[in-house]
Amino acid sequence: MHFDEALPLQGGGSIANYDLAFETYGQLNADKSNAIVVCHALNASHHVAGCYEGQPKSEGWWDNMIGPGKPVDTNKFFVIGINNLGSCFGSTGPMHTNPATGKPYGADFPVVTVEDWVDAQARLLDRLGIQKLAAVLGGSLGGMQALSWSLRYPDRMRHAVVVASAPNLNAENIAFNEVARRAIVTDPDFNGGHFYEHGVVPARGLRIARMIGHITYLSDDVMNQKFGRQLREGMALKYSTQDVEFQIESYLRYQGEKFSSYFDANTYLLITRALDYFDPARNHGGDLTQALAIAKAKFLLISFTTDWRFAPARSREIVKSLLENNRDVSYAEIDAPHGHDAFLLDDPRYMNVMRSYFDGIASALNTKEAA
Repeated sequence: MHFDEALPLQGGGSIANYDLAFETYGQLNADKSNAIVVCHALNASHHVAGCYEGQPKSEGWWDNMIGPGKPVDTNKFFVIGINNLGSCFGSTGPMHTNPATGKPYGADFPVVTVEDWVDAQARLLDRLGIQKLAAVLGGSLGGMQALSWSLRYPDRMRHAVVVASAPNLNAENIAFNEVARRAIVTDPDFNGGHFYEHGVVPARGLRIARMIGHITYLSDDVMNQKFGRQLREGMALKYSTQDVEFQIESYLRYQGEKFSSYFDANTYLLITRALDYFDPARNHGGDLTQALAIAKAKFLLISFTTDWRFAPARSREIVKSLLENNRDVSYAEIDAPHGHDAFLLDDPRYMNVMRSYFDGIASALNTKEAA
């Protein structure tokens, strides 16, 4: 969907003449009350479910969660996945042409925030004629967007579902993001963010950034279970400082190589900065309870015990502040071994919580009792 009109940005300035890529699943009901927006995390996109025809390995990134008969049942809901501005999967981003110069935006693409993404999503819904959402759903960075939706458009949503997320990043998370960004910007092929014009890609920096990120998505238990201290080739140590010897090294290098083949370096910088900046309590003296006072939606929050990047304590901060505002809140803390990646996996307790909650939303819609 193309937008000519300028979108004001939190950091000042605006962006005009931009596109938002989106996909929809299911059918919008007669009174347009069954729509759900799914917000994506760092390296995901608007393709949240299903496969593309003729591409059997093209499953959407949350295909286990969304679809006919699944916890978010597209026989009951009209699900909308929207690719964020600045991404590299269809929406306008740094690799696209800057109308002012006729060249790719590169490093000149404006810094965007979680709030900017939510505002852009709201504009797309305006075009679709959807004024009130049954729910906004997201995991990780997507959960931050769902939380932001409840604050920027409190009257436009009935439910906010925030999975494996946080009200802001702690210093350790910001530090991981900064190390990853430095790996990219110090790559000789980065060229100040204008590498498109030179026909190169800062692949080395992207590989390292992905390796760093991937370590934080897995728990220590999962790493030890999957890889332990297994050697890649036989049992003989090579006593080399540069060869790949351990299985975990091979796995991380594979993930880094794959990531660098499809993800955009400037997009990585933009999205990790948006993560860093998100902090709804900032304008309220750090008081999250005061920041969340405007929210009207009902909430479901889910966390996972071994997720040390977005630890359960961070979800409990949100729960506490919502309860202090007398909001309707459900909270599930799932004892799962998978770390942050658990929100993408098939833990039956997690799936049952989601199914039960969304069945409740559907039932309320059917009886016209949705609040």
